[in-house]
Amino acid sequence: MPVKTSKAFLTVLGVPEKPQISGFTSPVMEGERMQLTCKTSGSKPAADIRWFKNDKEIKDVKYLKEEDANRRTFTVSSTLDFRADRGDDGAVVRCRVDHESLNATPQIAMQVLEIHYTPSVKIISSSSWPEEGQSIVLTCESKGKPLPEPVLWTKDGGELPDPERMVVNGRDLRISFLNKTDNGTYRCEATNPIGQNSTEYVLIVHDPNALAGQTGPDHALIGGIVAVVVFVTLCSIILLGRYLARHKGTYLTNEAKGAEDAPDADTAIINAEGSQVNAEEKKEYFI
Repeated sequence: MPVKTSKAFLTVLGVPEKPQISGFTSPVMEGERMQLTCKTSGSKPAADIRWFKNDKEIKDVKYLKEEDANRRTFTVSSTLDFRADRGDDGAVVRCRVDHESLNATPQIAMQVLEIHYTPSVKIISSSSWPEEGQSIVLTCESKGKPLPEPVLWTKDGGELPDPERMVVNGRDLRISFLNKTDNGTYRCEATNPIGQNSTEYVLIVHDPNALAGQTGPDHALIGGIVAVVVFVTLCSIILLGRYLARHKGTYLTNEAKGAEDAPDADTAIINAEGSQVNAEEKKEYFI
């Protein structure tokens, strides 16, 4: 029988080794540049490396592929370069290696970031409208890493003037029995080994009686408006009365007897005084 042959090509996959992340030294100061490198060897064909920060993929990374000494497998590395920010503190950075030999189960290396930064400070007031006789609590919220030391409270650039009424408890400043002397600028200062930061709060103590007066109607203004209206009305009535009084009376028009040539109403009346009887039909009354 004749011999029959057939050829087949066998591809042996190189399974990549578990990746390793290098280049991280803890802690990192805020603002410093960080370079994290993820590396895996023994893959055939070359494996693919992807970066994630808190489950969000990072696209802008460097990728390098090198052939191993056996000239059959590859070593793949990828470098993540970024500037440290306080928002990255506690973030989880993952390096994921994808390869067809892993059967859709990628290999992952993780690194938790630790970023040190200066404190951020904010003052929160327990009252938006402090009044005399009341109490108020000013809370100094400070965040930093390492955690800031106990905060320092000052007033108008100096120490608190009345320690009996102004009591500091941790980060809180409580002022009892408020009065006008408590008005001023209160400063909260927080410090940690990286640096310090501060913020200010301007306290204005209000008079409750003045507030009650402001909430009611302004009776003086209303009274003034009414007085002006009454005065203008009276003046108008007086002027109108004087005008009517000056024009009140009886006269004959120049149609009356003996007044055909009178130039005006007054002359007609004078000329017609002797003819009142005959002119009775010609009278007109104006009021």
